[in-house]
Amino acid sequence: MTKRIGVHVGTAGGASNAVLKAHEIGANTFQIFSSSPRMWRAPKPDPLQCERMRTLRAEHDIGPLVIHTSYLVNVCSQTEEVRRKSVDAFRGEIERALALGAEYLVLHPGSWKGLTRDEGLKLAAESIEHAIDGLQWQGTAFTILIENTAGAEFSLGGSFNQVAELVALLRNHAPVGVCLDTCHTHVAGYDIVSEAGYKETMDQIASTVGFESVRVWHCNDAKADRGSKLDRHEHIGQGRIGIEPFRRLLNDPRFTHSAFIAETPVDEEGDEERNVRALKSLVLQQGKEPENPKSTARKMLSS
Repeated sequence: MTKRIGVHVGTAGGASNAVLKAHEIGANTFQIFSSSPRMWRAPKPDPLQCERMRTLRAEHDIGPLVIHTSYLVNVCSQTEEVRRKSVDAFRGEIERALALGAEYLVLHPGSWKGLTRDEGLKLAAESIEHAIDGLQWQGTAFTILIENTAGAEFSLGGSFNQVAELVALLRNHAPVGVCLDTCHTHVAGYDIVSEAGYKETMDQIASTVGFESVRVWHCNDAKADRGSKLDRHEHIGQGRIGIEPFRRLLNDPRFTHSAFIAETPVDEEGDEERNVRALKSLVLQQGKEPENPKSTARKMLSS
């Protein structure tokens, strides 16, 4: 199976242009926003763009297509108006994802401030069920992915257990899986840096969400220390996580089915390509000795 490695790209000029952007920078999977991530309402996608998206993806063998839900959506908000808007917005996200032929739609579970964690969990599940009510995705590869969060106070999904609980509540109502973020995992307090810590963290994934449920890894280095709860992404190999954990992850046979997508900063032109290239360079080829991690880091800094 070809390793699927990509990055979040923009959709300037039309959503289908993101396919060409991904192809140009050497990615064979990608993530987009289907509309402005800071607006509640969004227009329906242009049918011509949807058709062109499918055609270009098939032509260049690029997939899966991952869509990230708007930052405004908070399906466990204590405020009824925000929750109602979130349900409507998330339903729109699903409709656009289906129209564009996306395999995955990533959702942050939201903030339960003003409630108990259990109340927030219950509201999140109910809101998602309302959003998907009556929608038809049978015969498609579409799956909603619940993403783990950085573990800030009142943020639902800061632990693998919380993600697993929400997935379990939704399993009988929608196709649902998991997206794990390396930066979120690290700053939430899980050790993925040391070899022993990586093993322990993988054991916790196995006993909670399960390896098969993890369809996407967001590959982001972290500006902040482990356990800091600060969600600050950094270029691959240039943060507190470093190179070696990404090498372990990309070559872990338990995630052969997963896509690996960077959400790293764009500080200057070419950063998307550099981070994709950094991830691709860590994939071990059969019979080839692994590169020295310090040498890999130097190459990425100089490229």
